Amino acid sequence: MGEKAKWELVKMCKGQTITAELEPDISYDRVVATCYLPDGRDLSAEMVKIGLAIDWPKFSGGKYAPFEPHGVRKKHWKAAAKQRGHMAVLNK
Repeated sequence: MGEKAKWELVKMCKGQTITAELEPDISYDRVVATCYLPDGRDLSAEMVKIGLAIDWPKFSGGKYAPFEPHGVRKKHWKAAAKQRGHMAVLNK
């Protein structure tokens, strides 16, 4: 699924100027930003709408949950399980 999501994101962004609004907080030593297409669409929301991503409330505050297609969490069961703490995230 990750490969499909990557190429969909490339297709959405190709040839366009993407705007990143930086968040004031840094998460896990990473800069956090909300990215927008030139027409104002939020890239994360677009990926959630087409079922290639799910909302992660720990980081988004739940702002993308309303865009999730019905049944998408069953499709992305590993990510959903990690969110609920049912799977350990291993660092290699």
